[in-house]
Amino acid sequence: MNTFENLGLNDNLITNLKKQGIKSPTPIQNLTIPKIMDNSDLMAEAQTGTGKTLAFLLPMFQHFDCSDANIQGLILTPTRELAIQITAEAKKLALNTDFNILSVYGGNDINSQLRKLSNKVALVIATPGRLIDHIGRGSIDLTHLKTLVLDEADQMLLAGFKNEIETILKSTNNDKQMLCFSATLDSKVKKLAYKYMDNPLELAVKKESITLDAIEQKIILSSDRWKQEALFNELDKANPFLAIIFCRTKRRADKLEEEMATHKYLCAKLHGDMTQRARQRVMKSFREANIQYLIATDVAARGLDITGITHIYNYDIPESPEIYIHRIGRTGRMGKDGIAITFVAPKDEDLLDNIEKEIKMILPKEEYLRKSKA
Repeated sequence: MNTFENLGLNDNLITNLKKQGIKSPTPIQNLTIPKIMDNSDLMAEAQTGTGKTLAFLLPMFQHFDCSDANIQGLILTPTRELAIQITAEAKKLALNTDFNILSVYGGNDINSQLRKLSNKVALVIATPGRLIDHIGRGSIDLTHLKTLVLDEADQMLLAGFKNEIETILKSTNNDKQMLCFSATLDSKVKKLAYKYMDNPLELAVKKESITLDAIEQKIILSSDRWKQEALFNELDKANPFLAIIFCRTKRRADKLEEEMATHKYLCAKLHGDMTQRARQRVMKSFREANIQYLIATDVAARGLDITGITHIYNYDIPESPEIYIHRIGRTGRMGKDGIAITFVAPKDEDLLDNIEKEIKMILPKEEYLRKSKA
């Protein structure tokens, strides 16, 4: 029988899971939790939406010692949104315990973080930049860690955090357990992991083709010149309940938001140059369906888990099949159908070929035919 009891978790954790309606572990949890409980270092490859956050949080809480006044766990994430999301999950698991949790990220009041650090904190969930600020101030001591987690390691490296991660790792104790969770265990992730890990295990769950099966995928062939018009044409035809429109760069997201607002679409952008308050305001509006379209870059949207997303639009085709799978996987969840539309210019055909090879599908294609203008 597939239960959390069989994984050896304590009664309080199991009770807190049941309060959330979580009764059975997912494949990534079954695969990794026993290894983490055995204190093994590991690298785990898992897609977003597979339950990987609980895969590392549960054994961390199992190992925490309530009599230890030091910081026992550290989770590094690439974005503030993901740090906030993991913190919310951790607080649910910490019910009926004395374990305090602190999220540390830029855009949040550092004095408030300092006040919280004056109390006993068991777990810190942080983005690299703000954590380095605290290390420089001497306000955070990472020399007594039991476990350190690099979450979304591929995205942290893609975002240019390699030097910051290495600075942080050098300020930690050598006898900690280290875990690396990533959508892709590419050579850069492995090189970083092997440098700081002790004989890490490499684990991966089978990629869920069922996720793709629940999503209707389509390619719109259009030149760059008419791509915006082609997008608006698709939006007008579908009028989706909630949709994410992915752009490759912050500048393109800014420009598209400006054009969409001019055309009276209910939209907002989400990217790394925005203040934390602005990003939280946008996410609240999107979750509450006060805006219909979220225009986002990949790094800003990583880790977002929002119900009700019916459509994904790849305004810019992703540069790898893995990013494509991550993007479209934000719809078609919880047994619901979803739709993913990707706009492809002639110069993007090689990227499309790579995606089709990876997902083992030839995607249906339509050529955008411009409406005749008076």
